[in-house]
Amino acid sequence: MIFDELEEYKKDLKFLLKKYRTLNEDMTIVKQVLETFPDERPPFSYRIDNLGLKTVVIKVKKIACKSLKGKGVNSGLRLVYAHYPETNKITFIEIYHKNDKENADIQRIQSNFE
Repeated sequence: MIFDELEEYKKDLKFLLKKYRTLNEDMTIVKQVLETFPDERPPFSYRIDNLGLKTVVIKVKKIACKSLKGKGVNSGLRLVYAHYPETNKITFIEIYHKNDKENADIQRIQSNFE
């Protein structure tokens, strides 16, 4: 599996790393899971539809973050990524905490993907 990141995602991650020091380590585990199960897996993740795009965009609702003690997979962190099954590639679009933001940045998704 090839992993890529939008510049905006890198900024999101850098901002969250100030609050959640284990996030890089946690994302390594997320990548391992995505290598095996890149498609949507309700209730943990689901496809974002009605975007008018050919690209498959998936939102992960449950990410385990060790920095959020006692929360486990119900940490509140959200990850949005584009999945290209034909090229075995994933592009990370956005990562955020649900208390900071309610929904994914639809404009960011539509401006970067077909």
